[in-house]
Amino acid sequence: MTLAAHTSPDPTDLDDELASERAHLESSRAALRQMRERAEALFATGDKVAGDSYTAEQLGRHMARRVKELADDPTTPLFFGRLDFGGDAERRSGGDTDPDDEVVGVYHVGRRHVTDELGEPMVLDWRAPVCRAFYRASARDPQGVAVRRRFGFSTGVLTSFEDEHLDRGEELGTASRILTAEIERPRVGPMRDIVATIQPEQDELVRADLADSICVQGAPGTGKTAVGLHRAAYLLYLHRERLNRSGVLIVGPNRAFLSYIAAVLPALGEVEVEQSTVEDLVARVPVRAVEDPATATLKHDVRMAELLRRALEAHIGEPTEPIMVSDGSFRWRIGLEPLHRVIEETRREGLPYGVGRERVRARVVSLLQRQSEARRAESPSDAWLRRMAKSRPVSAFLDAAWPAVTPEGLVHTLFSDPAALAAAADGLLTEAEQARLTWAKPPRTAKATRWTAADAVLVDEAAGLIERPAGFGHVVIDEAQDLSPMQCRAIARRSEHGSITLLGDLAQGTAPWAATDWRETLAHLGKPDAAVVPLTVGFRVPAAVVALANRLLPALAVNVPPAESLRRDGGLDVRTVTDLTEATVAEVRAALAHDGSVGVIAADDAVAGLRSALTDAGIETSTADDVAATARVIVVPATLVKGLEYDHVVVVEPAAIVAAEPRGLHRLYVVLTRAVSRLAVLHRDPLPAALAG
Repeated sequence: MTLAAHTSPDPTDLDDELASERAHLESSRAALRQMRERAEALFATGDKVAGDSYTAEQLGRHMARRVKELADDPTTPLFFGRLDFGGDAERRSGGDTDPDDEVVGVYHVGRRHVTDELGEPMVLDWRAPVCRAFYRASARDPQGVAVRRRFGFSTGVLTSFEDEHLDRGEELGTASRILTAEIERPRVGPMRDIVATIQPEQDELVRADLADSICVQGAPGTGKTAVGLHRAAYLLYLHRERLNRSGVLIVGPNRAFLSYIAAVLPALGEVEVEQSTVEDLVARVPVRAVEDPATATLKHDVRMAELLRRALEAHIGEPTEPIMVSDGSFRWRIGLEPLHRVIEETRREGLPYGVGRERVRARVVSLLQRQSEARRAESPSDAWLRRMAKSRPVSAFLDAAWPAVTPEGLVHTLFSDPAALAAAADGLLTEAEQARLTWAKPPRTAKATRWTAADAVLVDEAAGLIERPAGFGHVVIDEAQDLSPMQCRAIARRSEHGSITLLGDLAQGTAPWAATDWRETLAHLGKPDAAVVPLTVGFRVPAAVVALANRLLPALAVNVPPAESLRRDGGLDVRTVTDLTEATVAEVRAALAHDGSVGVIAADDAVAGLRSALTDAGIETSTADDVAATARVIVVPATLVKGLEYDHVVVVEPAAIVAAEPRGLHRLYVVLTRAVSRLAVLHRDPLPAALAG
């Protein structure tokens, strides 16, 4: 069987060929517009064609999502490549095509699937099985591709194309002018997708099976974030129905980072992916206080999970007296032995505490039901069962033997009552650690407590012990090196029955509990067998910048290979200045003469002053989390820059960045690797020894 595809004329004149491709682009845009109009029409009339209100609601949601998916951005090309398959080529395309299919014809590869009025493909979604060859075919292994074409664009206008005749052994690789231009294109605003530049090793990770959990140890500029986001898009394409039910979650280190990546998935047609920080994920209680780092670090220790489990289990008691329940002219009695048996059987099942409580209630009611059936020779009604379940003797027994507990109440009691804490911490925490956890002036109630961020993680752990949390089908976790064991457990509860994509760089760990071994992190996430895949070759950060940052690696005490870069362009300027503010303003002015974004990064307490000075100099600035801002200059605290990228980066006073926190050298490594074109390092104080060397 042969797969048919759109075919285009084969003019010999290059100008005619370019004109033909431009015409195909216009036709594809018109076809996409018609697809959207049809979806809008169906959305508008859906309530009339649906048989009932539920069907109408479901159809409405589906069509609303479909309308969003079909949105067209005229500044973004609908397709970026083309595959010409030879007629005699044999290629196993996999996926949803027959493995014996022979792929022939011409396919345009783009961000979404576009068809004409007859349903014939004009543009194939990059995730389609046949498009895999665009990323993986080579002169050594053409995979049936005769010619691979890449297109050059400027603000959505097709300007050029470049062919690789793989059947003749021609392959450009990283020498591709169009590929290089796309990778190095200046960026202003949110992160872009990389569908036009995915490399073979990245594509292998992107197309990993849904059942597989993977960990990507990615050096700066290797595209690990893009890999995770594109894997989410690929899995949604391949497992649409399943993942629409269970959901896909993206977890990032802070809201500025989430704002930065927010446009990537919608640009790929995926509009219903949840994004969250860990702090928002566990926000069951309001965070209104800050504690010392040592206490926060202790609360993030994995031993706290066992502490909470013991504290919760201590609430379960032993029955002390039989149950007597009045039922009209009857009285039902349950003795101590069957009540003990109910408690022990439920304990052994290892259910969440709240589920166990209701299981105990149901079993007690079942014992009452048997007595009623034996005396009355008939089954009691549902109303009778509900009445027995809520009867005072049954409720009193439950409150004594398996009392109701809230997550907030469990943590509040534990830190308010030294005796309860000591009982749960026996052999687990030292007396000094117990004293650190005990509140000097306990709040009267859980509601009155001024919770800290670390407390919120513990309350979430307690909630996981009491309730069954909702889970996601796939979770992408970025900048994961800074997750604590307890934060990992919070994510694990939400991905217990799904898979994860873990992204990070051990060298960029800045939290007090930062990971030093991915195997430990994966164990806390409940995925101990996940594959750990390194990405070391970077395409975004210039080699000179990478070399400077790599000087810090020996001092970071992590076992990661040095980053490499294929970029031989870019600029690096490290210089001593007498006036940091004046030099920063001058450097920003010089940077604005180039295209792209400018990121000014400094120690947190210096940011306000620098931004004020830039404003006084007539330079418009914005903050990293201001998604609506149009300013090219972004002033960012060093603690919030992780995962962000700017064309020109100005780092102000590295020594102050290092001195601001215990893992300051790790923070500086992060800061230095944010530049994708040029880096200027301005310092008045001596550079840190590891960097100066």
